[in-house]
Amino acid sequence: MKICILSDSHDRGPMMATAVATAKAEGAEAVIHCGDIIGGNTLKASLKLGLPIHAVHGNNLGDPVSIARIACHSDEQLHYYGQDATLTLGGRRIFLTHYPHLGHGMACTGDYDLVCCGHSHETEIRQQPNIHGGFTWLVNPGTVAGLGAPAATWILADLETLQFEIRTLPDARTTGA
Repeated sequence: MKICILSDSHDRGPMMATAVATAKAEGAEAVIHCGDIIGGNTLKASLKLGLPIHAVHGNNLGDPVSIARIACHSDEQLHYYGQDATLTLGGRRIFLTHYPHLGHGMACTGDYDLVCCGHSHETEIRQQPNIHGGFTWLVNPGTVAGLGAPAATWILADLETLQFEIRTLPDARTTGA
């Protein structure tokens, strides 16, 4: 199962939708959003693409009530969990949070195959040693909005093979997005 992992959209709905549409065209079946959506309008274009979206809060809450309402009326397409989430996709146990320090700690437990976080606006893909003597994948997709970062980024992940590809959106300053 392929998934789109993104974070820190900061009200840049068109950029988020571009990442989700590209991921869907490449076989993604779900989206993980690691927080800082900001407002409900950010999600509208992405929800029209038909992939289930699993999202958590960030430190920039914006309008969580609006996002929760959209989730309630989305026919199970938007799953809005709050501060963090534990879910299973493609047979993999996944922990989702906004904060890298919490992601690191949860990866160290060894209870998950994949831990996803955001917040720093810096992409990172690494295997974190865990207390069971193995490794847990720790993934931060950076910022799909491109704010305070060299580029707008997201990750296409293959949960079967646990392979992760950092993807970059076209520069919004040159595309008019």
